[in-house]
Amino acid sequence: MSDNLEKTLIVVPTYNERENLPLLAEAIFKIVPHVNILVVDDSSPDGTGDLADELAARDERVHVLHRTAKEGLGRAYVAGFHWALARGYELIFEMDCDFSHRPEHLPEFIAAARDADLVLGSRYIKGGGTENWGLMRKFISGGGNLYARTVLGLPYKDLTGGFKCFRRKVLETLPIDDLFAFGYCFQIELTYRSHKAGFRVAQVPIIFPDRTRGESKMSGAIFKEAFVTVWKLRKIA
Repeated sequence: MSDNLEKTLIVVPTYNERENLPLLAEAIFKIVPHVNILVVDDSSPDGTGDLADELAARDERVHVLHRTAKEGLGRAYVAGFHWALARGYELIFEMDCDFSHRPEHLPEFIAAARDADLVLGSRYIKGGGTENWGLMRKFISGGGNLYARTVLGLPYKDLTGGFKCFRRKVLETLPIDDLFAFGYCFQIELTYRSHKAGFRVAQVPIIFPDRTRGESKMSGAIFKEAFVTVWKLRKIA
């Protein structure tokens, strides 16, 4: 039986993304009109969740999952994964709401998924890159990726990026409820576990601009967590 790649869901976690959400949905549907979007909102005080409900009422391709507490990006994605698996989606994306993940890359991911189980958007392969990043951010990101790749022995260039596409069988196989990295290392752990499980992993180049609206969720504590957590990941059989 052939894979139904038309059954595609983009999981978009939100917290105070009222400015970006309607623009992102419009941009996604302009490029890939057949996909669905799941907004996973962590009770945003700026009303993002209410706006998501309004979008869903107008467009049957938009769905909303409301969470009562802000528990972090990783747990928001896991909630979205469960929602997607329960409804039979074949391709399940991770995508930020702040336009750092460009919708125009989506067709490249979908094409790559025909021969891969996990597709990683990479800033650090030929054709990829960043825009409007300062030298310190470039140093921290590049150094963090090199550190994680070295400790874990992985061949993929961008382990910390969050623009990903999974086939459902990957998320059905991985112990997504028992992950121990739900912060910055969440993305590293998903890729590492997928690799260790023998799934086919592909990389597609992406351009990653800095956000132009809203506030970044990045902090120094996130990087300290990553420094320690990769060593815990290395112990996974």
